[in-house]
Amino acid sequence: MLSHEENELLTQVSPGTPMGALMRRYWIPAVFSHQIAEADCTPVRVRLLGENLVAFRDSDGNPGLLDEHCPHRTASLFFGRNEECGLRCVYHGWKFDRTGKCVDMPSEPPDSNFADKIRITAYPCHEAGGIVWAYMGPADFKPAFPPLEWTLLPAEQVFASRHIQECSWLQGLEGGFDASHLAFLHRGTDAVNANAIPTRHETLRTGFGMVVGTGRETINDDIRWGSNLMILPFHKVFATRPNGAHMWVPMDDENTMLYSIDFKPSGPFTEDELALSKSWLHIHTENIRGTDRAVHNRDNDYGIDRRLQAGGTSFTGLHGLAIQDSAIQESMGPVANRTKEHLGASDTAIIQIRKLLLDTVRAHEAGEMPPGLAPDDYRARSTRFMLPAEGDFVAAVEGQLLEQIF
Repeated sequence: MLSHEENELLTQVSPGTPMGALMRRYWIPAVFSHQIAEADCTPVRVRLLGENLVAFRDSDGNPGLLDEHCPHRTASLFFGRNEECGLRCVYHGWKFDRTGKCVDMPSEPPDSNFADKIRITAYPCHEAGGIVWAYMGPADFKPAFPPLEWTLLPAEQVFASRHIQECSWLQGLEGGFDASHLAFLHRGTDAVNANAIPTRHETLRTGFGMVVGTGRETINDDIRWGSNLMILPFHKVFATRPNGAHMWVPMDDENTMLYSIDFKPSGPFTEDELALSKSWLHIHTENIRGTDRAVHNRDNDYGIDRRLQAGGTSFTGLHGLAIQDSAIQESMGPVANRTKEHLGASDTAIIQIRKLLLDTVRAHEAGEMPPGLAPDDYRARSTRFMLPAEGDFVAAVEGQLLEQIF
C-alpha cells in the first residue's frame, strides 16, 4: 500500500505539482490530427494536466495549442475565429498566433505597443501517428520526439481510438499491468481456466521505464512469458497480436483520456482485422456520437447484463474489455485510496511501477534529468517467448533489448 502523501504525489498532475512537472517533460497526446484536419478549422477544446486549452490548425497547416482563455478578459478562445495564421478572440478582437504572440489588438489605439507586451500560453506541437502531441515543459529542455513504433507506421497499419475514463490516470495504468485480472474480469466464467492465471512475475527497469513480465506454466513445465513495456510516463505496449498500445493521459487529477492503439508492423490491416477492432469488444469503445464518452458508462452502469453474468458465460456481464476495465477502475472512486489496499505476489508489477514512479518524480524534484527522453530508449518491442522453468527472464529480455529491433 501507499501512504496518503505518496498517493497524492503520484496522482496530482496540475501545474505546480511534482508529478505534473515530471509529466510536462515528455510529449503528451493532445488531439487526433483528424479533429483539426484542415487549415483554419474550428478550434477544439483540450484538457491536459489540469489546464484548459484549445487546439487549432493555422492557415499554413501547422497545429497550435493555446490557453483557452484570452489574457484580456479571460473569454474562451473556443469561440474564436481561426483566420490568417491566428486565433482571434471574438470578445474584443485580440489575435494570437500558434507561438502565443499577440499579432493584433484592434481594441487599442493604433500607436499602442501594448500588443508587444502580451503573450498567451502556447505549447509546441508535433504530429505523429495521427495525433497532435504537445510539449508542456521548460522550453530549454524540450526533447526529441520519441520514436514509438506505432507512430512510425503508415496510417493503414494503425487503428486508434480514445475515450474518457472518469478516474485518475494511475488507476488506468495500474489496471493495464495487472495481469491476474485477465483470467477473471476479461475471460472468466463460472469455471475459471487456471492455465490463464500467471504464476511468474518479473520486472526489469530500463532506459524507457520498465519491462513487465508475466509467465504461465505449460504442460511441458516450460514457462510461456509475455513481456510488456511500461514506457514513461503513461504508455503501455503489450505483447499481443495484433500489437497494441495504451496511453493513459491525465486530463486532470480525476479524469483520464485513454488512447488505445492496434498496430500491425508487418503490413496493412485486413478488413476482418479492422472489423474486429471496430467491434468494440476489445480495447476500443463505442462512444456517444460527437464525444469521447463511451456509450456504456457510469450513468447506465456500463450496460451490465446480470442475466448473462448469472448464466455463467460471463464473469462480469459487461460487454467488451475496455468497458470492463473502465467499470472496475472507475468503481474505485475518482482517486483510489491506496492506503487501504492489501497487495500480494500477483501485484508485483504494480508495486514495482509505483516504486519506479516515486523514484522518478523524487529524482526530478531533486533536479535530475528524467529517464526515457533519449530517442534510442524507445527502440524496443513487447515480446512473447518460451523459457525452461529455470530460465532467466531478465537475461532473456536484456538480450532482446540489445537487438534494437526497429
